[in-house]
Amino acid sequence: MTPSRSIEPRPVTLFTGQWADLPLAELAPRAADMGYDGLELACWGDHFDVRRALAEPGYCDAQHAILEHHGLACHAISNHLVGQCVSDPIDPRHRAIVPDRVWGDGSPEGVQKRAADEMIATAQAAARFGVGVVNGFTGSPVWHMLYFFPPTSDADIDAGYERFAAQWRPILDAFQAQGVKFALEVHPTEIAYDAPTAARALEALNHHPSFGFNFDPSHLVWQGVEPHRFIRAFPDRIFHVHVKDAQRTPDGTASILGSHLAFGDARRAWDFRSPGRGEVDFEEIVRELNRIGYRGPLSVEWEDMGMDRFHGAGEAAEFVRALDFPPSDRAFDAAFDKD
Repeated sequence: MTPSRSIEPRPVTLFTGQWADLPLAELAPRAADMGYDGLELACWGDHFDVRRALAEPGYCDAQHAILEHHGLACHAISNHLVGQCVSDPIDPRHRAIVPDRVWGDGSPEGVQKRAADEMIATAQAAARFGVGVVNGFTGSPVWHMLYFFPPTSDADIDAGYERFAAQWRPILDAFQAQGVKFALEVHPTEIAYDAPTAARALEALNHHPSFGFNFDPSHLVWQGVEPHRFIRAFPDRIFHVHVKDAQRTPDGTASILGSHLAFGDARRAWDFRSPGRGEVDFEEIVRELNRIGYRGPLSVEWEDMGMDRFHGAGEAAEFVRALDFPPSDRAFDAAFDKD
């Protein structure tokens, strides 16, 4: 007889950012059919509108009703696109990723200020919706200084982190006031893209209690970072987990930096893959999550240019459910303990 599981499995959810072309009312039943327990709602498309959540008394209830009708829950919302504009040097590319109310006249300082206000509103909307985590990006004043030429001084980098902290402390104070945490997806182009830069971001913020990480191994593995070691380095700051895979395919000619080639181009030296079809060691990740006591969602962020997304997302739900296992509540050799 199989013993009963004493710890409930982690919820398996689907991040809707890559599905924003579908109305929530259409995506929700399909996600349920694919086997998901819930959705991590993106703050674009019609999945979760921050301003409507704050302005319309029945909006949050209506979004919840769509989810509940299909047996789905929501544990986190995500506002990556607006968050990117808080600390990035703004250029015309950002116009495509933010609402008109944030872009305004396009003046860089104005966009950054309106993006910061929108992130504060996101914390308020999340609290009203009843979720305790907002995932997102921060942007970075120093990413463009990644390669130290023209010569970049320590003072230049210090100033960038200080600017980031000055921009994000008021936002994080607002998150704290609402009882909501902000989870930065550690990612190239962000203020934190590996363990040393994540530690530096925390230090710049004086370890603000509302700032932590949305762990996504796909962005670490192609950089040569062992993802489970990131969890080990920040055990109390893993606020949310994305399940996404990547594969390095170097051929001796292309740079790991991407070569200005679009995702899906066979000449790239790496690309995203459907979970379980790349090189991320998810078993080590689950073991590390068990060690730190993380019981939050395992949220599939599905990206694979070589596979139909409904096929891949359905397969991914099965993969994650089979992957998850509870921690042990006893030592394997406890039977020999005479005490």
